[in-house]
Amino acid sequence: MDLHVRYEGDDDPDKCTARKLARFDLAELHRSDRATPYGVVLNPHAERALSPADAAVAAENALVALDCSWESAGEKMFTLPGEHRALPYLVAGNPVNFGRPMRLTTVEAFAAALAILGEPEHAERIMAKFTWGETFLDLNEEPLRRYADCEDSAEVVAVQQEYLDRE
Repeated sequence: MDLHVRYEGDDDPDKCTARKLARFDLAELHRSDRATPYGVVLNPHAERALSPADAAVAAENALVALDCSWESAGEKMFTLPGEHRALPYLVAGNPVNFGRPMRLTTVEAFAAALAILGEPEHAERIMAKFTWGETFLDLNEEPLRRYADCEDSAEVVAVQQEYLDRE
């Protein structure tokens, strides 16, 4: 699965996980919407949850994330062409937002999506570039496995609700 990032460049470059992925040729950065390929777009404002049913579109086209600061990640930012999907409930493993639900870095979002879409080895490969990468996968091992076992978005949302009810 090809990883593509619509890159805003408004975060600290030293902490930018998308830039690090690009340095290792694990993702391609794009500075405009037009240059960003069509695919499955990870969008926290999307109406449908990412599920294994999205794997074919992502594999055939691309898996796309928007890399910008949380302050500018408003709904207007997600104007990219593609099938927009929201990641289900997960907990951040990165040092800045550790333990906070739904405050994932770009690499965490990609790893979660890859695991849900049936590519856990790819998820492990990209997370291995980060000292805290294994922490994210360990923290979310159970939900990622359960989401990956779902048929469609509705099932993912039902599993997610169990985690939200525990909060």
